Amino acid sequence: MKDADLYSFVYRGVLTEEALDKAGRRRRSHFGSEDARAVQRSLSFDYLDSDLLVEAQRMSVVYAALHAFENAVRITVTKAMAEKHGESWWDKVPERIRKMAKSRMDEDSKFRWHGARGATEVNYCDFSDLSSIIVTNWEVFDALLGNMEWAKAALNALEKSRNIVMHGGTLAKEDIERIGMNIRDWIRQAG
Repeated sequence: MKDADLYSFVYRGVLTEEALDKAGRRRRSHFGSEDARAVQRSLSFDYLDSDLLVEAQRMSVVYAALHAFENAVRITVTKAMAEKHGESWWDKVPERIRKMAKSRMDEDSKFRWHGARGATEVNYCDFSDLSSIIVTNWEVFDALLGNMEWAKAALNALEKSRNIVMHGGTLAKEDIERIGMNIRDWIRQAG
């Protein structure tokens, strides 16, 4: 294919993508207001107290950030440990954490009709377990995170807020701002 033909082909593809987006094409990763209304109907929102729903919807934004952050830390831990120790990196995790994760995986496997937390052991770790994995394998994370006490403090502060949100509690504005600060600092440090 000539350069001009290749350019024309690629440019037509870009224009087609833009036209599809302008025409209202929905991408798979998009969760819009129609999707939210459908889920709300499935969850019988009409039967729930409206004041409690407003507060829950406010906390759901916080939940989304914490959920994404926690799973980003899981990915970071998995990637760093696998780069250092290979496929057997899970053997370097403290035994207490490995046993708990195995127990939870075994329990999930009994209920095949229900979705599982994930496909690997790290998905069955508590948030605090991720911090323990980092601390007990600090040589793996030193270059990435730079300061163990800072990393522990950031994860500890986030865990406190996470636990409140995950268990139906409500956070104050200052707590939400602290979450944002800690997430932002962690991302800037760890990438």
